[in-house]
Amino acid sequence: MSGENSRAPYPAEKARQGEIILRTRTQRIIFIGGLAGMLIVGLVATFMC
Repeated sequence: MSGENSRAPYPAEKARQGEIILRTRTQRIIFIGGLAGMLIVGLVATFMC
């Protein structure tokens, strides 16, 4: 276990404020479909319980 944690930690300033880049129409459709799917699953779970 001598190589464990040998890398320096990634600075928090660089890890924050990420942006989602959707370059193609297919990427946008999949992303929006995923968001809509999560919403539908949440609504179904709410009404089923």
